[in-house]
Amino acid sequence: MTSELRERFWERYTLEELTPAEWEALCDGCGQCCLLKLHDEDSQELAVLNVACRLLDTHSCECSDYANRFAYVPDCTQLTPALVKEFTWLPTTCGYRRVAEGRKLAGWHPLLSNDAERVHRKGVSVRSYAVSQDDVPEHQLESHIIAILPM
Repeated sequence: MTSELRERFWERYTLEELTPAEWEALCDGCGQCCLLKLHDEDSQELAVLNVACRLLDTHSCECSDYANRFAYVPDCTQLTPALVKEFTWLPTTCGYRRVAEGRKLAGWHPLLSNDAERVHRKGVSVRSYAVSQDDVPEHQLESHIIAILPM
């Protein structure tokens, strides 16, 4: 953890009060927010796919070009405190969601464990099942649905 982060900031401040560095540190590195989703307008359901954004490195679960991601993926969603509260599809394990809901971070979270690999060993990340968007033809996306969530 860098010295610019305030000690246990996630317990002392709201999401809106975090510095940019603290906001980024709150990410647990699971990659789940980078999975593609299909919204069904009729049923108001959201299908989550095991297909990851083309910029997600499915081994590290990190964006391969985070600084320039919007240039390559214009519909990439930048999480904000308001969106974290709105996006009910964020996993219950998500560090942002947990803090927004007033819950403690999971013990495996890198801020507590000082081990960025623990999210993978615990099976929380997409490492073991995500495939790149570049490897799935668009007409086959529906065959990659792994969950259906109400909106």
